[in-house]
Amino acid sequence: MAQSDRSSLWDALIGAGHLAHRSIRSAASSARLSDLVHGSSLGGRLGELHDRSVLIATKDQLSTALALIELDGVARRVVLYPSDLSRAHASSVVATAEIDALVSDWDAAEIIPLDVACVVTCTPSLTALDCERRGERRTEWVLLTSGTTGLPKLTLHTLSSLTGPITGDTAQGSSIVWSTFYDIRRYGGLQIFLRALLDGASLVLSSAQESTGDFLTRAGAEGVTHISGTPSHWRRALMSPSVYRIAPNYVRLSGEIADQGILDNLRAFFGDATIVHAFASTEAGVGFEVRDGLAGFPAEIIGKRSNGVELKIEEGSLRIRSARTAVRYLGDATLAAKDGFVDTGDLVELHGERYYFVGRRDGVINVGGAKVHPEEVEAVLNRHPGVRMSLVRARKSPITGAIVVADIVVKRSDGGEAIAETTAFKNELLEMCHRALPPYKVPAAIRFVSSLDVTTAGKLARISA
Repeated sequence: MAQSDRSSLWDALIGAGHLAHRSIRSAASSARLSDLVHGSSLGGRLGELHDRSVLIATKDQLSTALALIELDGVARRVVLYPSDLSRAHASSVVATAEIDALVSDWDAAEIIPLDVACVVTCTPSLTALDCERRGERRTEWVLLTSGTTGLPKLTLHTLSSLTGPITGDTAQGSSIVWSTFYDIRRYGGLQIFLRALLDGASLVLSSAQESTGDFLTRAGAEGVTHISGTPSHWRRALMSPSVYRIAPNYVRLSGEIADQGILDNLRAFFGDATIVHAFASTEAGVGFEVRDGLAGFPAEIIGKRSNGVELKIEEGSLRIRSARTAVRYLGDATLAAKDGFVDTGDLVELHGERYYFVGRRDGVINVGGAKVHPEEVEAVLNRHPGVRMSLVRARKSPITGAIVVADIVVKRSDGGEAIAETTAFKNELLEMCHRALPPYKVPAAIRFVSSLDVTTAGKLARISA
């Protein structure tokens, strides 16, 4: 089904066909798409949600998935509520999105300050459908940005903007089982959810309640062939013995900078898989994907229009214009410049014939007036064969204002023993940094840690000390 024909997600599903062979599975339950032809996850109350602004707040991602399939084309607006949103921010989301209905699989009133008359329970246990699911309304999809501080922005998409990068090619769909470390309430996970549905594939969802090892074990048992996550997701996966349980044909990275270290490690571990890293953001949509196994992206794609996407670099920042970008923010924030380009805030530098990401504009460490991008230093540290993950952060200094420090998770041998966390190893890492970086970017201190925190969006939790 062509993108322009996707009037609703349910219409697109019917167009993709083969519903009887497809399912969505979470850690707790599963649902066959064919059962949605005459069944509903909304307790027979879909009709009550017609033309409403609906907040979807569930514990089980499967409940969210089913609600999205049913509500697109019926509700005026659907708002995806991330599980980690604070109560303080929830009030603003409810007011800004003009919420007048709640869909949930638990008592969401415990943390969401919401006073609406229409509250509908959503579960994977289907009941008889109470109305025609197909609707003529172009439902608005609202996703929250995943910034670590401050009030998240509410980004308004349409089904067309969200599915712009997806061809909907079902030729291989029946043999594909998609999965993702992402939560589908975030842009990266939602892309995989939609890709699986429109490509005619089944989908295995992750759960915040299960460990990385348990998820990998379940994904392997479910026969997952295609799987996506952030570089941080993949670094944690490669630290788990359960990574041997999966044998994907296709591995996808997005959401953070894919440095050469993680790309090489994935290629070494999944030698027969296609390794792809993509650039996307909640606001700009999917910009491009890279399949040559190298960090960064070819300079030749800048200034050209390809697949409806235009890229340019302005003041060192990557900017994107396409039909895949969000329509607007809800509220007063400005999404795009007058020329239609969205400033991603991701800074790049040209080396030879390739651009490389160096970090976020808002994540710079100021060392005595000199700028340090944490990701740039991490990319150097992660190249060492003894490093599995690193986190570079600022530490306050009375002399320079801040200094650069690094936390390191070391690799383990096949026997589970860590590489010796010795002074000599620290000096080796520092010497490597001195060879690749200016002195002010070299960590003033290195600390070995057993693990690094990752946000619910799959990104390294960046804090200053």
